[in-house]
Amino acid sequence: MPYRFLADLVVLAHLAFIVFALLGGLLALRWRWMAWVHLPAVAWGVAVELAGWICPLTPLENALRRAGGSSGYTGDFVDHYIVPVIYPVDLTREIQIVYGLLALALNLAIYVAVVRNARIGANPSSP
Repeated sequence: MPYRFLADLVVLAHLAFIVFALLGGLLALRWRWMAWVHLPAVAWGVAVELAGWICPLTPLENALRRAGGSSGYTGDFVDHYIVPVIYPVDLTREIQIVYGLLALALNLAIYVAVVRNARIGANPSSP
């Protein structure tokens, strides 16, 4: 079984979720229904960071890597470039809280724009 390949797919899914949680609200500017998909993702991402939880994808990835006979992140593009973004070496509890608050602030700003855009769309004569 290609455990290492599956672990790499989990890392890519993890990264995609992080990007979606951070910037997916921009999709709601175009498709308002995306807010119903995006807001739970933001809530989960912020909760994980602020509470210090471990995302369920992390133990899954580690289990797959162990099953594939690996214990570290060396060798390929995914391991070298993407994994350090998701799992920084110097990640502390304080940095996690800052990440969570930044994600919350970024998404708050995006949704202010979404609401403003929705109001302008509903009433085109408004400034």
